[in-house]
Order: sequence, then C-alpha cells, then structure tokens
Amino acid sequence: MEVVFMGTPEFAVPSLDELFNNGYNIRLVITQPDRPSGRGKKLKKSAVKKRAEELGLNVYQPNKIKSEEAVSVIKEINPDVIIVIAFGQILSKEILEIPKYGCINVHASLLPELRGAAPINWSIINGLKKTGITTMFMNQGLDTGDMLLQEEIPITKYLNAGDLHDMLMNKGAKLLNATLEKIKKNDIQQIKQNNDAATYAPMINKKMGLINWNDKAENVHNKIRGMYPWPGAYFKYEDKVIKIFNSDYYLDQTQEKPGKVIRVNSEGIYVSTVDGVVIIKEIQVSGKKRMTVRDFLIGNKFKENIIL
Repeated sequence: MEVVFMGTPEFAVPSLDELFNNGYNIRLVITQPDRPSGRGKKLKKSAVKKRAEELGLNVYQPNKIKSEEAVSVIKEINPDVIIVIAFGQILSKEILEIPKYGCINVHASLLPELRGAAPINWSIINGLKKTGITTMFMNQGLDTGDMLLQEEIPITKYLNAGDLHDMLMNKGAKLLNATLEKIKKNDIQQIKQNNDAATYAPMINKKMGLINWNDKAENVHNKIRGMYPWPGAYFKYEDKVIKIFNSDYYLDQTQEKPGKVIRVNSEGIYVSTVDGVVIIKEIQVSGKKRMTVRDFLIGNKFKENIIL
C-alpha cells in the first residue's frame, strides 16, 4: 500500500514509525514549513520532519496544501491512502478525492465528542472520566467524517494533558495500523457520526490559563491538569505570574471567600474556591525555575489570609 503521510507535531511521530516498521511504502511525508523559534528565531524543523529525515523519507513542506503545486505533487504520486495526523492545514475536496482508499485521520477523542484542535486538553478541563482515539475517513467538515475504529482510555484524577498526550499518540499509532489492516482486507465498517451529540475542543491559548477562584475546586484542579505542560495554568501574586504544575483539592463548606489563601505549609498553598480548597503543590514564579512549594518556602515566603 502506497502512502502519503501528513503530520507536524510529536503526536504524529509514533504513527509514522508504525507505518514504516510495518512495511508501508511511504512515498512522501508532508509537514509544515520550518518555523522561527526561540530567542534567536532560528528556523526549527517539525517533529515529523526530523523523524522522516532520520528514516530516509522524502519530505515536502508547502506553505499552502491547497496550492496547485501541492495538489500536483500528490496527484503525481497517486497514493492508495493519505494519512493525516495533526497536520495543521485544511485539505481541499480535490486532495480528499485523490487516494484510492481515501484520507484517514487519527483524532484524539471519542468522536463525535471533542471535535477540533485541542481534544486532549479539553477532555481533562471538562472533567471527562474517559476519552480515547478515533480513526476516521476525512471529509470537508471539521472532524465529521465516518468513524472506523475507536479505543477508550480512562481519565484518572491526577492525569495531566501531557501524560494523556503521550498515551494517546502511542495508542493512535497502533489503532491506525489496525485500521489499515482492516481496509486492506475489505473488513472495515464505517460508522456515521451523530452530529447532535457533537462537542467541540477549540484551540487553547495562554490567556485561558488564568485561574478563576470563583469556580468549583474540581474545575480549578481540572484546568491545572488540562493546561499542562502548555500553556500552563497560572495566578498572580504580588505582581508576579505564578504557574501551577501540580495540585489537589478537597470539598469544604466553611464558606471562606474564593481566592483566599487559608494556609501555607510544606504540603502546599491552600486556596479557597466556591465549594472547597485547591492545594497548589508545584509552582514556577516568573523568571525562576519550577519547584515544589516545599522547596519554594525554603528561601521565600507566601502570605496567608490574602485574596488572590
């Protein structure tokens, strides 16, 4: 089976490896152009480009996948299937119709739940108890194509978005291979999505990380987990931005004012919410390194009874 692979971030790399290791003829890897990064603004290769080069695969980086040149390049290869995983550009109808077996996407949710750019983050922020991976045939909608295979994974109380990302990208690679094996045997069932049950996972940005202490304790804890490792949940203290990397919570009906620092000790910074207390366990003060609250308190103070 001849394959064109489209992907950009680390999430897509295990799937590229899975195809390569299972003998698929990967004719071309298409990824986003190198982007300026860091203080020196040096051009940085995508994770997929780095891996493709290590595997000796041909790489193509069009500015616009819908351009005549890009369409022509894909048509000339005439692949049996196009695999698309977190590529970062929308495919045209013309491209979707090129491959014999269609375009297959690996999406990090149990569709039709959490369509969109950031399903991993929102599955945790929204307090879901499970999520998973879906393979699907692509159409012109936003993650609206017919589903092929799904695999569930539980979301536990302390699982963060970074760890969930790594779990799902590896499960996605295995599920992609299983999907292609079924397609080759003409043994795949297409399942229409229930659009009435669809939810959405819009792109995450840094401003969303600001903690609202007038929320429920569980919701604050979920936001901290869901924003890790990027962009990070944060609050402001004495004109400084403090990121939170680890937390816990408990319910409490003492009715302290939301945002009040009720206790500070080696176990954490205890902050009241509308229905309980969030325990901040690991932080990073702007310009400083990440550390536990225990280590922070060795050379610093954090005031009690203030309102954040």
